[in-house]
Amino acid sequence: MNTYMPEGVKQNNNNVDLQTAKEQGLILEGIAVSCDAEHNLIVDINGKKGIIPREECASGIASGKTRDIAILSRVGKPVCFIITDILEDKIILSRRLAQEQALDYMLNNLKSGDIISACVTHLEPFGAFVDIGCGVVSFIGIENISVSRITHPSERFECGQMIHAVVLYTDKETKRVHLTHRELLGTWEQNASLFSAGETVRGIVRSIEPYGIFIELAPNLSGLSERKTGLNEGDSVSVYIKSIIPERMKIKLNIIDKLPKTQSKFNYFIKSGHIDKWVYSPECCDNKYIATNFIEN
Repeated sequence: MNTYMPEGVKQNNNNVDLQTAKEQGLILEGIAVSCDAEHNLIVDINGKKGIIPREECASGIASGKTRDIAILSRVGKPVCFIITDILEDKIILSRRLAQEQALDYMLNNLKSGDIISACVTHLEPFGAFVDIGCGVVSFIGIENISVSRITHPSERFECGQMIHAVVLYTDKETKRVHLTHRELLGTWEQNASLFSAGETVRGIVRSIEPYGIFIELAPNLSGLSERKTGLNEGDSVSVYIKSIIPERMKIKLNIIDKLPKTQSKFNYFIKSGHIDKWVYSPECCDNKYIATNFIEN
C-alpha cells in the first residue's frame, strides 16, 4: 500500500542518469560512508562523492526537533536522497526532501487498516521504532506487538529486521503514522488450530503468577500451567497440552522440562492488503472479547 520503502530496500540505482534524476526529483539511495566534523554526510553514488549538508540530513534537524545522533547513526548504512545540485567535484543531496515527500504521501494516502512494510531501527522497553519509508520513523507500542505479553520488544524484534505492520491511524497535525502489529499474527482460533490436546511442544515462560504460569506457545497464543519451581520469565520449556477450550479461550498445560533458551519466532497470517476489523476472540467465547476496529480510527 506504501510506494515509499524503508531505507535499504530500494532497488539498485547503478543505471540511473544523475542529471535526469535531478530534473525529475527521483528518490535515490546510497551508502553514507562517513560524517565530517560539521555533521555533513558523505555518500557514495556509484563511485562519485555526494554530500548531504547537515540540515538536509533528516527532517527536524534545522529546528532542533531531531538530534544530530540521527545523522551520526547513518554512517555505514543506506540513505535515501534527492539530488539538488550537480557540481564539478561533488553532488549536493537532500535526505530531508525525500523524507518529506514520503511522509506527505503517507499522510494523504494511508488509511487505518492498511498493511505496510517497515524496518526495525531502534528498540526501547516501551516499544519499537521503525522506518516506514525513506527513513520516516513510526512507532509500535509494546502492547501492540503481540497478544502474548512480553517484557521488552527485543523478545520479538531485532534492529534491521524487516516486518509488516498495520496503520492504526495517521495524524496530519503531528505528522505521524501510528502502527500496530499483533493483528497480523493470527486470531486465537488460527493459532490454536496449530496445536492439539495430547501433544508436547515447546513454549516460553511469559508470566509467573500465584495461581499458575503463563506459557507462550505462539506470539498470539498462551496457555496456563500449574506452578513449577526453578523457572523464570523468558525460560524455554516443553509443555504437555492437556486441553484446548475455545469457549473460554483457554489452553491448559503441564510443564514437562526446562529447555535451553531460544529466541521467539513468529509467522504472519496476513502480509499485505487492508483490514477493516480484526477479532481475536473465538465467536463461541463468552467471557472475553479482544478486537481492533480500524474503521473507527
